[in-house]
Amino acid sequence: MRDDDKRPDPDALLDLVRREEDRKHRGQLRIFLGMAPGVGKTYAMLEAARLKMAEGTSPLAGVIETHGRQDTEALLYGMPMLPRQRLDYKGHVLEEFDLNAALEKRPPLILVDELAHANAPGCRHPKRWQDVEELLEHGLDVWTTLNVQHLESLNDIVAQITGVRVRETVPDAVLERAHSVILVDLPPEDLRQRLQEGKVYLPRQAEWAGENFFRQGNLNALRELALRQTANRVNTEVLVYRTGHSIETTWPTTERILVCVGPSPTSATLVRAAKRLADSLQAPWHALFIQQQPEGALTARALANLHLAQELGGQTHVLTGPDVARIIVGFARQHNVTRIVIGKPLRRTFLDIFRGSPVDRLVRESGEIDVHVIKGQDAGKRPAQAPQHPVRPSRWRAYAWAAGIVAASTAACFAMYPYFAVANLIMVYLVGVMAAAVWLPRRASVAASAASVLAFDFCFVPPRFSMAVTDVAYLVTFVVMFLVALVMSTMAARIKGQADSAAQLEQQASDLSDLSRNLATTRGLANLVEVARTHIARVFGCQVFVLLPSQSGRLESAFVAEAEESLADKDVGVAQWVFDNGKPAGLTTQTLAESDALYLPLPGTEAILGVVGLTPETGEAKDALELPDRRRLLDAVIHQTALALDVDRLEERAKATLVAAEREKLRAALLSTVTHDFKTPLAAIAGSAESLMALGDSAAAPVRRSLADNIVQEASRLERLVDNLLRIAALESGSVAPDIKPVPVEEVVGSVLARLEPLLADHVVRVEIPADLPPIPMDEVLMEQVLLNLLENAGKHTPPGTEIMLTAAVGDREAVIEVRDNGPGLIPGDPEKLFERFQRGDRAKTAGYGLGLAICRAVVKAHGGTITARQSGPVGASFTITLPLDAHHHPHHPHR
Repeated sequence: MRDDDKRPDPDALLDLVRREEDRKHRGQLRIFLGMAPGVGKTYAMLEAARLKMAEGTSPLAGVIETHGRQDTEALLYGMPMLPRQRLDYKGHVLEEFDLNAALEKRPPLILVDELAHANAPGCRHPKRWQDVEELLEHGLDVWTTLNVQHLESLNDIVAQITGVRVRETVPDAVLERAHSVILVDLPPEDLRQRLQEGKVYLPRQAEWAGENFFRQGNLNALRELALRQTANRVNTEVLVYRTGHSIETTWPTTERILVCVGPSPTSATLVRAAKRLADSLQAPWHALFIQQQPEGALTARALANLHLAQELGGQTHVLTGPDVARIIVGFARQHNVTRIVIGKPLRRTFLDIFRGSPVDRLVRESGEIDVHVIKGQDAGKRPAQAPQHPVRPSRWRAYAWAAGIVAASTAACFAMYPYFAVANLIMVYLVGVMAAAVWLPRRASVAASAASVLAFDFCFVPPRFSMAVTDVAYLVTFVVMFLVALVMSTMAARIKGQADSAAQLEQQASDLSDLSRNLATTRGLANLVEVARTHIARVFGCQVFVLLPSQSGRLESAFVAEAEESLADKDVGVAQWVFDNGKPAGLTTQTLAESDALYLPLPGTEAILGVVGLTPETGEAKDALELPDRRRLLDAVIHQTALALDVDRLEERAKATLVAAEREKLRAALLSTVTHDFKTPLAAIAGSAESLMALGDSAAAPVRRSLADNIVQEASRLERLVDNLLRIAALESGSVAPDIKPVPVEEVVGSVLARLEPLLADHVVRVEIPADLPPIPMDEVLMEQVLLNLLENAGKHTPPGTEIMLTAAVGDREAVIEVRDNGPGLIPGDPEKLFERFQRGDRAKTAGYGLGLAICRAVVKAHGGTITARQSGPVGASFTITLPLDAHHHPHHPHR
């Protein structure tokens, strides 16, 4: 290999530079990883921190959970500790990590125990690992501890092993981004001994844990998971280092198997042998098919062998190129393969005598990689061959084009023959050969090379129009001309193949980028499904439909009407099987292959989200679904779609959780705030009732009537309070959505004035509404309540005889309704506080609870508008309501 081929890969170097730049701006994270509680993670972290203190670094103990262990507490002696944040939650005081204090201190190193811990409500982040991420983003180095069962990707495996579902999980990306991972290991026997000695849990908890989570088998399995997780991380670091430094020599840190497959009948035997070898070594394995001609098509047998490898758990790959041995060795070194499995050739060709067979060259070039040459089935015992794709007419068309190019070159040479030497005519033929190599398949270009030599000899070499050659020197010319033409056609075909492969990869990357960008800018389940469906249909040339489950778990929702009509009961059954089992089925698979469509599951983080069905519109599209590279692209598209749907589902769940939390918070705030307001009318009712009971028949009729009236008035007052509280709670939680439609404002105002006629009888009410004012989008009932509250406040808080004005107008995009009075005006301070619950002004002594304006703001906000208060001139107050005229601006609520 040339020296310049050993230079580091620029892309790999650029990736390393980017990672180093990211590490410069972020703090460094060190994780002490263990298999279970009690292995000594916190102790090991504190021991390492003591060593840092001896070196002159002053670590800060952000939060350390010693669980009462004296040996662990002793390591904290002399180490600065961060006071914990105290939070009041449901009458209990909880202590949590104080993130703000840690950011203010900015220590060179901070210790944060129990990375998977869930923070108490009221903290900035719900999870402690998010606190750690913020510390790292601010450039602080963090040491932390983590048990392997808390990794998100292992959650299901741990639950299957231990029978315990771990609720506190950490994304795997946190572990992947860690600067270093230190495995804290302890034999299961020693850990169970520590458990019995009470060094892990209290005696009663220890007894239960020893019989459940801390069983010997569980600990062995968890220990293996921790060891494998650490080994996988180290192996990833090795691959990154080898790639960045362009190290081609395989480092056999772990076994990896590569099996070379093709259309040969022995390939299935090789695949099974590679599977057995990988199982015995507990190693991952790859299946590689090399397509020597870029324009060639994969045969049915080659596709069957690749499908077999994929079903047995191998990763399949298809590469293009003429040099089989070089491609195999390059792929093996790129993936750090330690063993190559290849079949023994059944027969030897004539060229193998001079240059050696691909197996011989593979053995020579493999270097430190072991090569297993396996004998397949005998030729006489070959299984029945799978049907091959018929020879396409395009091949004969290519030969016809090659003949036409040679004929055109010959015609040009006839025109040039009288004026140029014979040697110059060779250049014309070489130009034709180059054109054939660029535009036609390799075999056609080789045929054009041979035909050019024959045409040159027959038409222009003396004696002309004869294959005889009088000058022996022309024989050398023929050989050189043929070799030059052959080399040119080979090089052009190779460059064309590389260009086609690069274009194909670029197209795949572009397709994935377009889909990712469109999904990232789209919200809503139906919109996401439509984006994915349209993209898959365009890229793969198929009719696409997406089925999502109903509440009962049955697939009932199809997002394409024509697809839903074309689905037969049998196809729905196939889709349901895919949804229930989480595996592909239908066309091009080994499960229910008689179906006309390919069904693929949409895998979510917790369950299967739905099923995507593809019905090829042409035979070409059907063949494309069988190609490994197209299938990998389809799988990537499906996973991106599933990820977008999963994120949307989680966002909806988070919104619902937030609404529920806000609802609970509002309920608690209301109960705590209105306790006194409830007690007042209840005390009046109870006092009047007790007086009636105590006086009995001896009380005079006027006294009894007065006490009864007091009970009725206080009960009515209590009813209004409860009604207002329920109304504002429903509006602010979003459980009530306004029924918005165009409504004439004068009708709403007329209804309000009729209801308030007794209250406003002593005031001058002036209404200014233009005659041509169009209807305004609003909920008539809710907006009537808003105007009722505003006019009622104006009537209560202004002296008799003063004027109250109500105006309405429409601008470009909003309607404006204003209520003004000539009373004492607003109290000094922030007018926005008037719209808070239980806020009352001091300008009047009227009874009330301070909920009217809060209800007004909640209603107007539900309409997508605003309400403001201001001083109206020297005297009086003004309340202005703005409502959007465009229905698009009105907020959407989940419930009516």
